[in-house]
Amino acid sequence: MLLRLPESVSEAQECMAQGAVPVGGATLVWAGWQRDGFPEQAMSLRNVPEATAIAPGTLGGAVVLNRIDERVPEVLREAAASVGTGAVRRAGTVGGNLVGSTLRCLLPAALVLDARATVLEPEGARETDLAEVLAKQHLLLSLHWSDPVTSAYRKLAGEAGGPPPFVVAGAVHRGGEGLCLRLAVRDGYEVLAGTAGCDAGPEEALTALRDTAVGTLNDDHWEVVRQHATDLLARPAVR
Repeated sequence: MLLRLPESVSEAQECMAQGAVPVGGATLVWAGWQRDGFPEQAMSLRNVPEATAIAPGTLGGAVVLNRIDERVPEVLREAAASVGTGAVRRAGTVGGNLVGSTLRCLLPAALVLDARATVLEPEGARETDLAEVLAKQHLLLSLHWSDPVTSAYRKLAGEAGGPPPFVVAGAVHRGGEGLCLRLAVRDGYEVLAGTAGCDAGPEEALTALRDTAVGTLNDDHWEVVRQHATDLLARPAVR
């Protein structure tokens, strides 16, 4: 297998057009390749500046999880820190987790940031929403968002060999109509999201969230959501 390391978006386009398969951090594809056979060409974006950027409002798809730091919102930083083991975080990438993983630990965080994605295709780079990225398994070049007022992430303890642990992410945004609370959860392998105004406080926001997909959770998980939203809206930055 030939591993190609393009150093620009245009070089990466050429690699894709010639059939190179994106490898990411190889934490998810390696076992499958060992079982089914290796492709003739693979491609890593680790030398492409747009794919390795970490800056306010921007995170590259080839960024390794353990490099995500205070330059990104708390919700995304904590989501990355919760993924797997230290060895996984030293190799796994943002794009691999969002697009290649069935767990998608970063997805609730990206949803509450209302993130947009820049994807790379043989024809070039373009912006789209996360729903299309996941549905079509696009090659993620980078994520982009507007920083929230505040944000937070929580993952419950899981049982070895059991279902994926419950995850809740939240972010408060300031818009033309006041403060807005965005919440997303991972319940099993399903990700649910909801949005509510929160100028009047947590009780009004939680009442509104009951009418969203998040409101379909069982009582135990709804209690986790209620506490998470209440704690988030009690932060000084929101007052």
